[in-house]
Amino acid sequence: MPEHHDLLILIADGEHARFVRPAADHALHTQEAIDSPAAHQRSADLGSDRPGAAFHSTSTAHHAVAPRHDPHDLAKEHFAKDLAARLNQAAAQDAFAALVLVAPPHTLATIQAGLDATARGRVVGALDKDLVKTPDHELGPHLRDWVRPVHRQH
Repeated sequence: MPEHHDLLILIADGEHARFVRPAADHALHTQEAIDSPAAHQRSADLGSDRPGAAFHSTSTAHHAVAPRHDPHDLAKEHFAKDLAARLNQAAAQDAFAALVLVAPPHTLATIQAGLDATARGRVVGALDKDLVKTPDHELGPHLRDWVRPVHRQH
């Protein structure tokens, strides 16, 4: 099990993210939590949630046309790309030496695809799991490959 004194753990889904770090006793603590601006919006607020209408020249009937992209899916992808950009900036500023990414598969893939060479070179692990709602004190078992168990002084 590697020991990383400057480990950053990103725990994210398509709408929420937490930047977590281990303390000296290896207990995990959220340093920052952010939400997507679209996290609590309805589809109508993000863009039209009603399909557009089309008609056939041989008929006067109108038919709904399925939208090409779901506004929530687009917002989630944009949020994941923004997270990758934040990690790229943090890596350029040497804000972490090692990085663990934790997110559901699609979000994880989008974040990984957005990382530049510097940030990508610091990734020491990835976990395709949704742990956004998991409290800090319950993260240990999921991250045991990268973080030592909590060590309390008696």
